[in-house]
Amino acid sequence: MVSERDRRQVTIVGAGLAGALLAILLSRQGWQVTLYERRGDPRIKGYERGRSINLALAERGRNALRAADAEAAVMAKAVMMRGRMIHALDGSRELQRYGRDDSEVIWSVHRADLNIILLDLAERAGAAIHFYRRLHTVDFDAGYARFIDDRDDQPHDIRFSSLIGADGAGSALRAAMQRRAPFGETSEFLDHSYKELEIPPAAGGGFLIEPNALHIWPRGRYMCIALPNDEGTFTVTLFLPNSSDDGTPSFASINSGKDAHALFARDFPDALPLIPRLKQDWEEHPPGLLGTLYLERWHLSRRAVLLGDAAHAMVPFHGQGMNCAFEDSVALARLMQKHDDLADAFAAFEAERKPDALAIQQMALENYIEMRDRVDDPDFLLQRQLERELQQRHPTRFVPHYTMVTFMLTPYATALQRSEVQREILVEATAGRSTLDGLDWQALERVVHERLPPLEGAG
Repeated sequence: MVSERDRRQVTIVGAGLAGALLAILLSRQGWQVTLYERRGDPRIKGYERGRSINLALAERGRNALRAADAEAAVMAKAVMMRGRMIHALDGSRELQRYGRDDSEVIWSVHRADLNIILLDLAERAGAAIHFYRRLHTVDFDAGYARFIDDRDDQPHDIRFSSLIGADGAGSALRAAMQRRAPFGETSEFLDHSYKELEIPPAAGGGFLIEPNALHIWPRGRYMCIALPNDEGTFTVTLFLPNSSDDGTPSFASINSGKDAHALFARDFPDALPLIPRLKQDWEEHPPGLLGTLYLERWHLSRRAVLLGDAAHAMVPFHGQGMNCAFEDSVALARLMQKHDDLADAFAAFEAERKPDALAIQQMALENYIEMRDRVDDPDFLLQRQLERELQQRHPTRFVPHYTMVTFMLTPYATALQRSEVQREILVEATAGRSTLDGLDWQALERVVHERLPPLEGAG
């Protein structure tokens, strides 16, 4: 029989963004929370490089931060991004707004700042955090786990009641769970990878280019993007195919900093003078993989459950990985409060969140094609124009895809279903057109009313 004391104990593997946020929420609900993190404390040793240092914070993430009383501290360091700043090859630029006005924007946040804020709040809420603890083995029947300190290879054994895996796409807990029972894991990697570079601040401080935008240099099968940081820098990410047989630049053909410099001089000429360490950073920073993780199951009875990237890693092209993981944390905390038996809570969490995770994984893959291929396509731009007009005419029914995903809490699965219908309407209405002149608005209104019921929270 599980004691009441044990029932209110939980061990979180991974003290990154989702793990720290969940620790705050559970600690405030009365849970005794312990976190174990394989890396050192970023408040002491500095943040580990090699990961994207800034992230796109949207309404789902802000909603979760509000639940943890962390929003004000995070937003004080966030930079507003009103839309995509499209950089053409000829050097011209065009801002494509994400929403109707400055009430519909996303925010660039520094990963390290965000993690540190959440760790501090987790400790204040009563959570215990142990760093340099890499999960090694788990005995689910006995309720024992072994962690290793990689500094000295010393083992640290613990007793646990329930484990929560917030340890990312390479989750050690997921691997341990799968050794106990198959979880139907599959990973699908893109034939593209990425490399991170940096635009420094201006000589007198401030930003070298427009700070309130996500900058995109779309070039068909590849692209470059830049997100602002609050200290005046931009994190630049170049996405290239891993290989190519048609002359498209790829990581197979760009082998050195010199090659990278030549690529930027040819294809991103306005970005080149902004990145003074291009050659050095290219050779020092390894390329990162881009993939999607699918699992048939997320939990092992009451003993363990996965969330965030550990359960459903996705490609970064919708900027929703962190936001989705934060939404997971809020949902799991709510369901652990609701259900007396954690087996029921974990099962309910999987049933509730899995359809939404699958939906945003699909939408993230689709958004990559849009970002690199379509943002400067005339047909796409005409559809965007019609989308804005239909939103104006039918605000409770025709809600743009990006609005549902980014500025609302509409379940991802619902957003995907409605977006597919709306895309069909836009494509059909603009087929063969170069302008919206002469469009039959009354017929289009009938189509909208027939195919799109009012959406809760819209308007």
